[in-house]
Amino acid sequence: MFEEIITLARKKDLISDEHFSVDGTLVQAWASQKSFRPRDEDNQPPSEKAGRNAERNFHGEKRLNDTHESKTDPDARIYKKSKGSEAKMAYLGHTLMENRNGLIVGARISHATGTAERDTAVELLATLPGEHRKTVGADKNYDTADFIARCRTIKITPHVAQNEGYQVSMKVRERVEEPFGWGKTVGPIRQVMVRGLDRVNMAFNLTFIGWNLRRMGNIQGRCA
Repeated sequence: MFEEIITLARKKDLISDEHFSVDGTLVQAWASQKSFRPRDEDNQPPSEKAGRNAERNFHGEKRLNDTHESKTDPDARIYKKSKGSEAKMAYLGHTLMENRNGLIVGARISHATGTAERDTAVELLATLPGEHRKTVGADKNYDTADFIARCRTIKITPHVAQNEGYQVSMKVRERVEEPFGWGKTVGPIRQVMVRGLDRVNMAFNLTFIGWNLRRMGNIQGRCA
């Protein structure tokens, strides 16, 4: 369904085939902190005395994704989007936006890891049609030698940090935050109500189907 909407937008000449932006956002999982337990721990229900929502004291406990998992959603990961922010059970959501009208041409959920934003961005960029050279705007999280090199191998010129064209791309790519904001206020992706990578990915894609239909309606309304 997502691809059908993109195909329709291309037929109506609403999508740039040259200039794009990428970004990522934290999507809170439908899993609590207390469900994040050692992988080898028996998944036994709490005692009647403790109750279903018994508190757990995590003080002094080293909890890592390598050694722990959520017993309610094993695909979720404990993750901080930035230093000083609260760690949450989460996924990372990624979008690829064309810069002409702010339509989302690629959307994907991944496990929340330190390299997921860059890895998934390259995967989404590689799906773009055409062998011509394209550009992508991205924020400082993408300013790594590896990301830049991988983009160039697929004929994508990255506009990150101090690279040529950065300032122009940054003014345009500010719009890449708008779909996330819409998806977390109007849509359901602030905290998803499904579990598992595949189901969360489906909810994420359905959200941006809605965004694209809304944008296309607004654009065509202005042109009518």
